[in-house]
Amino acid sequence: MSRSVKFKFRLYVAGNTQNSAQARANLGAICRDRLPDRHEIEIVDVFKEPMRALMDGVFMTPMLVKLAPSPIQKVVGTLSQTNIVLHALGLPFDTIPA
Repeated sequence: MSRSVKFKFRLYVAGNTQNSAQARANLGAICRDRLPDRHEIEIVDVFKEPMRALMDGVFMTPMLVKLAPSPIQKVVGTLSQTNIVLHALGLPFDTIPA
């Protein structure tokens, strides 16, 4: 995959619940470690924007949506199992530390 590809993510959270905070931290770590300067993260709090969450088909949180590059992919949970998250989102594995 080209090093210039920009990844766009949308993370749906439920306020500052423990699972939401953990998902934010884990996504931040994944992006810093594996996609430095090649990512954009939008956070949507379903407590503040419930209609948007419903319109986007979000019924569980935390939920991560990879918007770009195609295809769109979704992962539900705290994103704590990095290898599973990378695989599910089609992210490059070539930079995973041993």
